[in-house]
Amino acid sequence: MAAVELSHLTKRYGELAVVDDISLTIEHGQLVCLLGPSGCGKTTTLRLIAGFVEPSAGEIRVGDKLISSPANTVPPERRNMSMIFQSYALWPHMTVSENIVYGLTIRKLDRDTIASKLEAILATTKLGELAQRYPGELSGGQQQRVALARALIVDPETLLLDEPLSNLDANLREEMRFEVRRLHDAYRYTTVYVTHDQSEAMTTADLICVMNAGKIEQAGSPEDIYDRPQSEFVARFIGSSNVITGKALDGERVEFAGVPLRVIGAPIKAGMAAAVSIRPHDISISATRPAQTENLMPGTVTRQVFLGGSRDYVVEAKDGTQLRIVTPAQDNIPQGSDVWLHLPPDSCRALIR
Repeated sequence: MAAVELSHLTKRYGELAVVDDISLTIEHGQLVCLLGPSGCGKTTTLRLIAGFVEPSAGEIRVGDKLISSPANTVPPERRNMSMIFQSYALWPHMTVSENIVYGLTIRKLDRDTIASKLEAILATTKLGELAQRYPGELSGGQQQRVALARALIVDPETLLLDEPLSNLDANLREEMRFEVRRLHDAYRYTTVYVTHDQSEAMTTADLICVMNAGKIEQAGSPEDIYDRPQSEFVARFIGSSNVITGKALDGERVEFAGVPLRVIGAPIKAGMAAAVSIRPHDISISATRPAQTENLMPGTVTRQVFLGGSRDYVVEAKDGTQLRIVTPAQDNIPQGSDVWLHLPPDSCRALIR
């Protein structure tokens, strides 16, 4: 295995840059998720890595080997990569075992080696009891595990996954997220995983690259991306976030609804328009004025919904802006009540606009 390095990678179709000057290093044994909405360039990036698409500019290297550039592209079959598609692409006339060892068979490995590798991968993927079944006799989750086993058994340098769980129902998709991560921890292949599902990315990834309009908006650990968003796009796309706007009073404070809010995050200067992100669960709500004096503002409850383990509020500030707040279920403040909100300074993040 080796690191995968993208250097100023670009893919244009006419004047449109679908992938726009991306640079990224995927370390040996790391699982990286390319996360973003439809049309952001994540699947094209994966296809560039796989060799199905040639770059318009930039390079892709695996270790010290150049595999893609505008001048020369190594064909997919010579890249020592395995790719799993949304459709799984299992052979319907082959058993589970035959599907899994297909890549070893065409490499003409001896029978004993194939049998040994098959036994090991069947045990790891928990497919032993299904070895003689056909794909049509399997559930969606079982088919997905067969596709993973087939990709892993050939010992690829790099494993590529394109929306691998999108065809599964919600409960099975949640279960398979953990299965993907378990198998990655077992084999430690360098892995690139494309998804539009933020929960999938948060569960599986070592590094998340949030993509927008062909660019990487932000790359970081799941904790970094969620707790420390750098742009409005990332703050809105990852989880639920209140993004409020105001005028910077100085390098540390933004005026919002007549209240000076102390913030952290992106640099701000006095007089500039500023956007600030704060998560719903980070805001505290009280029917009486609390002891805090900083980042305290009044508002009115316009909606309150009981969700079993929590309550979901919408509170309107004096300037008409609505903020969403999530609290424990026991915090029961009726709709129409005047309330006080505390927005902790460490949770108010100024964003790049």
